[in-house]
Amino acid sequence: MQRLSRLKEEAALWEGVSSRIKDALELAELEDESLEAELTTEVDSLAEVVHKLNFEAMMSGKYDQEDAILSIHAGAGGTESQDWASMLLRMFLRWAESHKMDVEIIDQTDGEEAGIKSATLTMKGAHAYGYLQSERGVHRLVRISPFDANKRRHTSFALVEVVPDVQGDINIEINESDLEIDYYRSSGAGGQHVQKNETAVRIVHKPTGMVVTCQNERSQLQNRERAMQVLKARLFDLERRKQEEEFAQLKGDHVAVNFGSQIRSYVLHPYQMVKDHRTDYESGNTGAVLDGRLDEFMEAYLRAKVGQS
Repeated sequence: MQRLSRLKEEAALWEGVSSRIKDALELAELEDESLEAELTTEVDSLAEVVHKLNFEAMMSGKYDQEDAILSIHAGAGGTESQDWASMLLRMFLRWAESHKMDVEIIDQTDGEEAGIKSATLTMKGAHAYGYLQSERGVHRLVRISPFDANKRRHTSFALVEVVPDVQGDINIEINESDLEIDYYRSSGAGGQHVQKNETAVRIVHKPTGMVVTCQNERSQLQNRERAMQVLKARLFDLERRKQEEEFAQLKGDHVAVNFGSQIRSYVLHPYQMVKDHRTDYESGNTGAVLDGRLDEFMEAYLRAKVGQS
């Protein structure tokens, strides 16, 4: 029903744009100077809408219209990397807010002094995975560290993982014997209920070494169910990517190692620049990017992806 609703909305949007273009053409044919300002405004508005539709049309993958599960993990480097991970979390939250997406943080582990060690969140909205697939990989920050009394330049790394949240389509059987499940008290917000009871859940999938934690729900059972959903989504994505790599090898294509690959650098010193190493797209407005303006980078990635397919 959710998929049907999204398709109806998408069809209605295209039909509406088609109708607006037809009306604008009819106005232009009248050659009435008094309508010039109105027509110019409408053409500019339509150009923005068409650009957005063209952007979304590039998201033609099987799961591009699904919701997304996004995880951020601080790299080695202690407080510096943990602060960078929290900056990335803020960046993605601001991006989601600008796209009117529903966000749920299902797990977050804070750093000892500042920042976060890791965070996992779900983003629900049109083409959530289609947009966010471009963010998977290692993000690198170069800046003068606010935690260094000598004001030296530091380089920090954080890993971003993104998988489609395709709960209804996942047909994966997990043996209970392959799981190691621990329960513990939540360290996050939630009041006395969370802190007095062992509601948080940590699941380790021993064959792959995958670790999933969840502490956002009110009960142990709810946290366990949500953690299992995330685990299934990650296992499903792992298997899907293996198949894609095998198919690419059969075609004779070069297969990049996506896990651990550095995809983007954010340089705040000695100059200001954000550069994507896959597409060479760059922006000097680092403040806007860190404030969630990611669409240009996502579009460049999708255009490169479409060109390679």
